[in-house]
Amino acid sequence: MDTVYNSLESTLQLQGNGKATKNKLSMVVFSGDMDKVMAALIIATGAAASGMEVSMFFTFWGLKAIEKPGVMTGKGLFGRMLGVMNRGGLDAIGPSRLNMGGLGRWMFKKMMNAKGVSTLPELYEMAVDLGVKMMPCQMSMEVMELDPGVFQPNVTPPVGVAAFLEEASESKATLFI
Repeated sequence: MDTVYNSLESTLQLQGNGKATKNKLSMVVFSGDMDKVMAALIIATGAAASGMEVSMFFTFWGLKAIEKPGVMTGKGLFGRMLGVMNRGGLDAIGPSRLNMGGLGRWMFKKMMNAKGVSTLPELYEMAVDLGVKMMPCQMSMEVMELDPGVFQPNVTPPVGVAAFLEEASESKATLFI
């Protein structure tokens, strides 16, 4: 019985509120900027590689990171306009500063390659291989007129904020990027 208890104790900890938490990280990915998505994926893969269960909740501009490349989005006029102006896919997103019409994205990719830094698609694949859960926000999808078919195949069905809050309530750490 001691072995079972010690194993359970190493998996679960009690927070000050008395609620059991798991060795888990929950993350809100709100930004679709290259540098912020990269930071989110680096943290997610690092946590997953160290044995943590990781859930990433993609909302608003962060949804760009889980879209298939080159897929047009939107149903109405505004949704289609947004889809044209805000192309998704990891290779289409630019840095939060100094994008300069795509030149910044090209520069950063060259600089990262020269330093041996993994690309966004490579980091994303590592996250998938490590079992990171990718959760799109239902409400953001509705506002931005995104169909679930525009997302990468490993993305969960859309969820509401309550589902993410349930994930976060069990986590040791919750981040907002």
